Amino acid sequence: MSELFNFFIEPFQLELMRRALYAAIIIAIVCALFSCFLVLKGWSLIGDAISHAVLPGIAVAYLIGIPFIVGAFISGIFCSFATGFIKNNSRIKEDTVMGILFSGMFAIGIIMVTKIHTNIHLSHILFGNILGITQNEFIFTVVISIIISAVILLKLKDFILFCFDATQAKVVGLPVTFLHYLLLSMLSLTIVTTLQAAGIVLVIAMLISPGITAFLLTKRFELMLIIAVLVSVTASVIGTIISYHLDADTGPSIVIVQAIIFVLAYILSLILRAKKPQHA
Repeated sequence: MSELFNFFIEPFQLELMRRALYAAIIIAIVCALFSCFLVLKGWSLIGDAISHAVLPGIAVAYLIGIPFIVGAFISGIFCSFATGFIKNNSRIKEDTVMGILFSGMFAIGIIMVTKIHTNIHLSHILFGNILGITQNEFIFTVVISIIISAVILLKLKDFILFCFDATQAKVVGLPVTFLHYLLLSMLSLTIVTTLQAAGIVLVIAMLISPGITAFLLTKRFELMLIIAVLVSVTASVIGTIISYHLDADTGPSIVIVQAIIFVLAYILSLILRAKKPQHA
C-alpha cells in the first residue's frame, strides 16, 4: 500500500512537477468547459484550426519585437473571424473553410519560422514544455483561465441556447452574432494562453476529448460540463504522474490518458445501450 502511495506522491516532491500539475489542472478545466460547447456546436475542428493558425502570428511577433502571445492571439482571431466571413459569403461549408485556412496558415508559419532564423522551436510549439513553465507564465495562465471560465459560467444559459438553437436564441432576443464572436475570441485567447505550456497537440486534445467523452455518457448539458472537467483533470493528474515515472513528455502522456478514458467511455456507452429495453 505504501508503495502505491509513493507512486502517486513521489513526483510532486519536486517543485517543477507541482507547478506543472497545477498548470495542467488549470488548463484542463478551462479547455474542458470549452470542449462541451465545441462538441455541441459542431466546432471541434475550429480548435484545431486556431491552434495551427497561430504560428504565423508567433513568427511575426518575433520579427517586430512584441510578445508572442499578442501575435498568436491576432493570428488566431484572424483565422476564426475569416472562417465565419468566408462561410457566410460563399457556398463553402465551414469545416472546409477551416481546413483550408489552418493548413495554409500553418504552412506559412513553418516557412517563416525556419527561414527567418528565430529562436522558436517547432517542437516546443507542437508539444509544449509544461515542466518548464515559469512563475510568470503560470500566473498569467491562471488569471486568464479564471476570467474565461467566469465569463462562460456567467453567460452559461445564453451560450447553451445559442449552441443548441441559434434561431431560437435570436427569437428570444439574444445577441447571436455577439455570442458567436465572443465564443471564438475566448477560444482564441484560451488557445494562445495555454500554448506555451501545453503545445498544439495537448491543446487540441483537451479541447476535443473531454467533451466527446462526456457526450457519450450523458444527455444533460450541465452534467456533461461536470463530467468533462472531471475527465480532463483526471487525465492531467494521471498523465503527469506517468510522465515522471516513464521519463516521458508530460503533454503527450496526458493525451494518451485522455484517449484511453475516451475508449473506456465508448465501451461503457455501448454496454449501457445494449442493456436498454428495446421498444417494439
